[in-house]
Amino acid sequence: MDLKEKVIEEIKKIYDPEIPVNIYELGLIYDISVQEKNVIVKMTLTSPNCPVAESLPTEVKDSIMDIKEVDNVKLDLVWDPPWDKSMMSEAAKLELNI
Repeated sequence: MDLKEKVIEEIKKIYDPEIPVNIYELGLIYDISVQEKNVIVKMTLTSPNCPVAESLPTEVKDSIMDIKEVDNVKLDLVWDPPWDKSMMSEAAKLELNI
């Protein structure tokens, strides 16, 4: 398993508190790039007023830092493009009956 796969596995353990689906399947992670031991994640939230706007990005960053091969995590919180339900995986849509 390469480092990017390990990062994805960690991210899949994090759930949006309002929706019973992990943030990866929800489509909140726009991009993950790995350069040696540095990870750059572009993510969004379901809305700018999301109740976890402060804590969720920190939780993502902390969980990635728990991977022993990772030295640094840069997390970019982006709002463009805005998240919508079409970004969810098929599994997430099935889970939520969408």
